[in-house]
Amino acid sequence: MDIKVEFQPRSVQELAVNVKEPPQKFFHKGTDGGVLDSAVPLVDVPVVDIGLLTSPSASSLQELEKLRSALSTWGCFQMVNHGMTSGFLDKVREVAEQFFALPMAEKQKYSKQEDSMEGYGNDMVFSDQQTIDWTDRLYLTLSPENKRQYIFWPQNPEAFREVLHEYTTNLKHVNEILLKAMAKSLNLQDDSFLNQYGEQASMTARYNFYPPCPRPDLILGLKPHTDGSTLTFLLQDKEVEGLQLLKDNEWFRVPIIPHALFVNVGDQIEIMSNGIFKSPLHRAVTNSERDRITLAVFCIPESDKEIQPVDELITEAKPRLYRKVKDYVGFYFQYYQQGKRAIEAAQI
Repeated sequence: MDIKVEFQPRSVQELAVNVKEPPQKFFHKGTDGGVLDSAVPLVDVPVVDIGLLTSPSASSLQELEKLRSALSTWGCFQMVNHGMTSGFLDKVREVAEQFFALPMAEKQKYSKQEDSMEGYGNDMVFSDQQTIDWTDRLYLTLSPENKRQYIFWPQNPEAFREVLHEYTTNLKHVNEILLKAMAKSLNLQDDSFLNQYGEQASMTARYNFYPPCPRPDLILGLKPHTDGSTLTFLLQDKEVEGLQLLKDNEWFRVPIIPHALFVNVGDQIEIMSNGIFKSPLHRAVTNSERDRITLAVFCIPESDKEIQPVDELITEAKPRLYRKVKDYVGFYFQYYQQGKRAIEAAQI
């Protein structure tokens, strides 16, 4: 069956300026949009010190236990001591703000093509029933470097490419530390997750621009979903909240720690860990007053690598929960747009 794919004729940013009542395709039917207010409790997300994870001191064991606890309960944590200064993170935020502030004609130089998610734009539409997210995005491949499509990498602002390259280099190093630490926290060999991740694994960036929304009670910036990655690194807006997590059928607000990166497990680590580490369901809410800009970086195993539960984690008490999968991200997005979890296709 052919899949209907079309593109929105206007950016959400333009809609926010020119339209008092958004089109119905943005409205979440039968549910609220998740208004950001004090009625939604603030979650106390664990803070993990990356420096302590690699320390030879006794505090390393405590930090490993904190990491394991965080990922097996919430599936996420706030990461500090990651090797990037607050000043550098502000620079990463600044070039993103400068890009989205450009005239539309300038941003459209980097528009995505119809057969690709890469570049500037908003939701692809797969069906007439699909609910559209209230966000504009810039998708970029970061690594392997020979896969970068620089035609989509903004040259305005001038520092954009250099800053993003440095950010990517830092995250590749942190990602390796975390995958080793996560394995170690489960008493596995250090490379148990890294071997499945692969040496030619990819990293992709998604810059998210959420303009003020006239109906935050009915419209979401990102519909509820889990990530198709192994790990996702999120640089939050420094001032405007919007990320929420679902736990025990209740939504929780994620606080902003300006110098921290928010890290969450994706579906592929939930599979590798045989369900011990949880890929959290999360969403982005909108507000009626302020722009919000975030940067998510997704770490994705090589597409031809078979992802499966680590053998040592399969026991009589804890049987295998997932079958082998390849190119998980290849089918992830169709599930996402339908509001379903792709991991259900891998469950036994």
